Amino acid sequence: MFLATLPIDQAVGHILRHNIADAAGHKALPKGKRLTDDDVTRLRALGIASVRVAVLEPGDVHEDEAARRLAAVVCRPGVTATDAVHSRVNLLAEADGVVEVDEAALLAINAIDGLTIATLPNHALIRRRKRVATIKIIPFALPEALVQQAERVGVDAGGVVGVRPLQQRQVGVLLVVSPEARERITRLVLPAIEARVAELGSMVGAVRYAALDEHEVAEGIAALHAVGADLLITAGETSIMDRDDVTPQGIRMAGGHIEHYGAPVEPGNLLLLAYLDDGTPQGMPILGAPGCVRSRATNIVDLLLPRLLSGERITRSDIIKLGHGGLLER
Repeated sequence: MFLATLPIDQAVGHILRHNIADAAGHKALPKGKRLTDDDVTRLRALGIASVRVAVLEPGDVHEDEAARRLAAVVCRPGVTATDAVHSRVNLLAEADGVVEVDEAALLAINAIDGLTIATLPNHALIRRRKRVATIKIIPFALPEALVQQAERVGVDAGGVVGVRPLQQRQVGVLLVVSPEARERITRLVLPAIEARVAELGSMVGAVRYAALDEHEVAEGIAALHAVGADLLITAGETSIMDRDDVTPQGIRMAGGHIEHYGAPVEPGNLLLLAYLDDGTPQGMPILGAPGCVRSRATNIVDLLLPRLLSGERITRSDIIKLGHGGLLER
């Protein structure tokens, strides 16, 4: 592709580089338009003798075609592409879910001059038909070699952007609380948990109580698993204060293991994540919620719960990475 200023009679078939306004200042012809004979007639009527155009050469790929080709190799499961319009393709979520981005592949494509992909953050919650990413081709055309380079990156990565759909899960809640505080803690904590779970398409199936005793915690976990809980949220009168506090000990007694305690996220530092070894490949997740769970302000529970409900097995490393962007208070 090269740029030129041509007499209007020689500009047919080439791409207009700038908007053309009529006498009233309104847009008569938009940039990016391939000029036709009718356009030349209109330009002549406007008194315009020459125009600035982009001239495609053999081997060039028009911006819309380049955007379509890039979208074809960028989309992972859970994402669908719109038609290309003015060199842009939007990628939309097919269902409520969690965004998946191959960050290395994204950087590699964005390092190629003229191609851009902007995405939502990795692991962000996304709703059906909302925009997950947008592809924009900067110039009016790209050399075939650059388009192929981007396609190879997408193919080698198995796609760049996807959405893991939220699954309908039965969530069990274990409230670790003294008998004297049971009513107050239930009123403060349970509605906030139930609302979060419902907004993500799942439901709280059962609630159990345990006193501040590791044996009762273990019994509560076993009882909730027995009635079909797929995921467990524990909360209580006070946050878990140590890996060897009562709730973590109860989790171990029930046959679980502690994946991580403590999170570089505010609010939500006193998080515990564990898994019950119940014979399934991933184990049943147990989310030990800090005291901030009773607030509907965004906190660590809002970062992890959608990912768990999408079937992701969150690891210690995943939680550590949350520190970049982990200051949630404004």
